[in-house]
Amino acid sequence: MSHAPETEYPTKVKGSRKSNLFPLVLVTSLFFFWGFIHNLDPILIPHLKKSFRLTDLETAFVDFSIFIAYFVMALPAGYFMRKYGYKSGIILGLCLFATGSLLFLPAADTRQYIFFLGALFIIACGLTFLETAANPYITILGNPKTAIQRLNFSQSFNGLAAFLAPVIGGTFILSGTNYTDAQLAAMLPLDKETYLLTEASSVKGPYLTLGILIIIIAILFIFTKLPDIKENNTEADGSNIWHALRHRHLSWAIIAQFFYIGAQVCVLSFFIRFTTTSAGISEQQASWYAGGAGLAFMIGRFAGTFIMQYVTPNKLLMLYALISMILTIVAIFATGMLTVYALIGIAFFMSIMFPTIFSMGIAGLGKDTKLGSSLIVMSIVGGALLPLGLGYISDLTNNIQYGYIVPMICFAVVFFFGWKKWKPVVTEPEIPLQIQ
Repeated sequence: MSHAPETEYPTKVKGSRKSNLFPLVLVTSLFFFWGFIHNLDPILIPHLKKSFRLTDLETAFVDFSIFIAYFVMALPAGYFMRKYGYKSGIILGLCLFATGSLLFLPAADTRQYIFFLGALFIIACGLTFLETAANPYITILGNPKTAIQRLNFSQSFNGLAAFLAPVIGGTFILSGTNYTDAQLAAMLPLDKETYLLTEASSVKGPYLTLGILIIIIAILFIFTKLPDIKENNTEADGSNIWHALRHRHLSWAIIAQFFYIGAQVCVLSFFIRFTTTSAGISEQQASWYAGGAGLAFMIGRFAGTFIMQYVTPNKLLMLYALISMILTIVAIFATGMLTVYALIGIAFFMSIMFPTIFSMGIAGLGKDTKLGSSLIVMSIVGGALLPLGLGYISDLTNNIQYGYIVPMICFAVVFFFGWKKWKPVVTEPEIPLQIQ
């Protein structure tokens, strides 16, 4: 089997391997940070559900607030990068990231659910810039033939964050104290108010620390000399949404990414809510198993990067999507700890899907690469919409396990993309890049 798909990738940055190493390291660190913030969602969902007495559908608006930002900001982020370059986009993204994190402090003080959702939206606007810049940046900084492997490797650090975030978040945010509605109704008003205020305020420390750290990273980007990649002005000629979408494989990559992100958010964001119900374990125990799912996700990325030396990415994508469908069926109909292990298994096998779909989607786009990248990032809106379906089914059936039919359908779409729609039919000539 070939070691890489027979497709084209964006032109690599000219320069020695050594000169590209530090930019790769610095940009790769961004994968960790946005992975960390995303993987606090499984902690925030049960935490805010308890603090504000929410339904599963209402808690799904945590993900909605985050992923709708990708839909709103993806194209503006792409146009910003086309004009000002990757580095400027990364710095702006980090500033928005830090601002949203610090807004958790007044949100906790006011104890208004809508303020938490607003802070998450601002964070996600920043992440949109980071992901729009970092993903194609990684594919460009190196040999085009190993672009998919390189992107999978960088996103493996996203997997490391997926392991650490639930464990750290569970330790500092989840109190382990749960009261039923009847118990809360029986409390004295002052005791009830104190309990709910304490629960809401537990997010302050972690998000303040994260905000300060992101500010430091932004300063590092500002004062560190990095190659800022910009296209020649000729790239903009004839590049627009409709021109980009004439590439059938890009259109299908957008669809596949929409459903994949929906599946990932459903599986991971509701992990603690799901496992405390299906297996009857505590929130703290569930947070450790959520960390285990993150670890499986990270290992899956590294393993996938290695396996792609021998198996073409589309075939590996098909195999992993099929196994994920089977494990989702187990999660829906089994009981006890088997459901927990099924979700951890899904985390392993879906680990390669985002970078693989992304890399195959932008292959051969030429001058449409950045716009295509923005459109694929824009499709992350699936993470906003599809969890609402999971929450609705859960509330309707009073069984969150039945809601997992949503990610099962999503994995079927990913399978179809890897089977039929991944290969570029029309490719564009490569556009020279400038290092500034």
